[in-house]
Amino acid sequence: MAKKVNPAKSNPATATPEERELSYYTRFTDFDINLFKAGKHYKLYEKLGSHVVEHEGAKGTYFAVWAPNARSVNLMAGFNGWDRNSLPMKVRWDGSGIWEIFVPHTGNGDLYKYFIIPHDGDELEKGDPFALRWEEPPLTASMVWDTWYEWNDQKWMKNRFEKNGLNKPFSVYEIHFGSWARGLESPDEFLSYRDMAAKLIPYMEEMNFTHVEFMPIMEHPFSPSWGYQVTGYFSPSSRFGTPQDFMFLIESLHNHGIGVILDWVPSHFPGDAHGLYRFDGSHLFEHADMRKGFHPDWKSYIFNYGRNEIRAFLISNAIFWLDRYHADGIRVDAVASMLYLDYSRKAGEWVPNEEGGRENLEAISFLKEFNEVVYANFPDVQTIAEESTAFPGVSKPTFLGGLGFGMKWMMGWMNDTISYFEQDPYFRRYYHSKITFSTEYAFTENFMLPLSHDEVVHGKGSLLNKMPGDEWQKFANLRLLYLYMFTHPGTKLLFMGNEIGQSKEWTHDHSIDWHLLEHAPHQGLKEFVKNLNKVYRDQPGLYQKSFTSDGFEWIENTDAEASVLVYLRKGNLVEDELLIVLNMTPVPRDGYRVGAPLKGKWQVILNSDMLSFYGSGIYQDEIYTTEAIAWQGKPQSIVLNLPPLSGLILKQV
Repeated sequence: MAKKVNPAKSNPATATPEERELSYYTRFTDFDINLFKAGKHYKLYEKLGSHVVEHEGAKGTYFAVWAPNARSVNLMAGFNGWDRNSLPMKVRWDGSGIWEIFVPHTGNGDLYKYFIIPHDGDELEKGDPFALRWEEPPLTASMVWDTWYEWNDQKWMKNRFEKNGLNKPFSVYEIHFGSWARGLESPDEFLSYRDMAAKLIPYMEEMNFTHVEFMPIMEHPFSPSWGYQVTGYFSPSSRFGTPQDFMFLIESLHNHGIGVILDWVPSHFPGDAHGLYRFDGSHLFEHADMRKGFHPDWKSYIFNYGRNEIRAFLISNAIFWLDRYHADGIRVDAVASMLYLDYSRKAGEWVPNEEGGRENLEAISFLKEFNEVVYANFPDVQTIAEESTAFPGVSKPTFLGGLGFGMKWMMGWMNDTISYFEQDPYFRRYYHSKITFSTEYAFTENFMLPLSHDEVVHGKGSLLNKMPGDEWQKFANLRLLYLYMFTHPGTKLLFMGNEIGQSKEWTHDHSIDWHLLEHAPHQGLKEFVKNLNKVYRDQPGLYQKSFTSDGFEWIENTDAEASVLVYLRKGNLVEDELLIVLNMTPVPRDGYRVGAPLKGKWQVILNSDMLSFYGSGIYQDEIYTTEAIAWQGKPQSIVLNLPPLSGLILKQV
């Protein structure tokens, strides 16, 4: 440590200036400070914030906050009666702008804020940017806490690469923590982290999902933001329990073979008075030029990615969740808004970069560094970009000029697929290219296919109600869509409720309508998704080559009149090849001939039209034998009976 002296023995609220001076303690070395200034300190959570320590025989709390433009910073807390003046902090002598104080006889559970007086004379009460726990909203104080936990997921962590690789099945169940289910006592009662472990894990196992993705769990003051307006970047929301409770949930998921992806928001933050905005009276975290620093869509503020200390703050935050919480992946929100200076801005409302272009060069550099640091420290995790433009190389390595993400959401596929399925099947012949176009670019990135929360909000309706036709046809269409999704190249993401045919649009303040499972169509859809996930996990042809063109081959993609698609999915072995046939109309097609790559018998291993899935069940044939009739470029062919609005997956036996 840079400096240690004997601590004060008196009550911190009544300590004299001399006693407080004796209590001086620091966690920073000169090396730490140099790394911080250079933007290369990636574990700032070990230094800044509040830390319970024992110093020269006295147990207490060390507080450190970065406020370089403050005239003074005082600690105000429950243990000093929220007095703004009795606990002045001392600014370091090295020009880092870090203020420190050690307060004996304090510890976990103590509430605090920083009282900051900028040079302009304003008065600010701010929470701790590095707080490990916060009061439950709408209260806004930070809380002294720790992240000590005796983890018991060593087996998962040691072998995580076997479940988390790009050549493994990746079926993600996206949930909003506060509305997946509500408490038994009251519909307004949240499930706790521990309640969620008891309820979610059996459901994930039943449904055969491989990963769960939590929409932002970091502390946020405004529930209708769904967690995307973060104030407590280093704290899981206190709405649902303690940090250790959240660790227990992650540990429990791991011990049942389920990976955990956390939604992360480095693109913007809210302007709440206790948060990061104008933290020390200056534009410390946000860009000072509001043409770069204000987000017009979300009325929030954009990080200054060109400032070294901000890069260190954000990368440290990502590392924190991987390090202290054992997260298996990070899904980065709104990457497109970071990449472009003119995102959602009109002419004259943005500033070109130094080369005259629209790309945010500082953000691009930051994202590359973020991915390099994450993969250098945690090579068995995944970073996933929500990126909706044609920006090149999002999921390519940085040494090849890419951004370095592991995967990228395939937004074009999502938009085209939903647009196609919304059409009356009679007219789908005129939109055939929408459903075939995605394979033209499917291998330019490591794509994840998302049917996320964004598709079932803001008046868009539920996925079920996007489907045309009567009730039977709506469910048949949705099953067909899911089979197409799970057999298309790429990994998968399905938002909660989609798997049971939620009929209402999602809202953050109500539970999923689980009572719908009392009805056969919804129960049938759930049963289908369960079986679809199992086939996906069991068949290497569906995941071993998700991102390379040699894992996919069209057999028939030109039959627009019948709206039938036929294609192969391939794994590392010939015997892993799967034949997929989709009938996009409600017309049964008897005697439909398709080319087969191999001679012999082909068995239907999944039929979306089964009676148990609320299908028609009109065709029960399960095994077909090839004929020596060349068809669709193949030397062999088979004649199938295609059920209405259905998909078939066949494998050679």
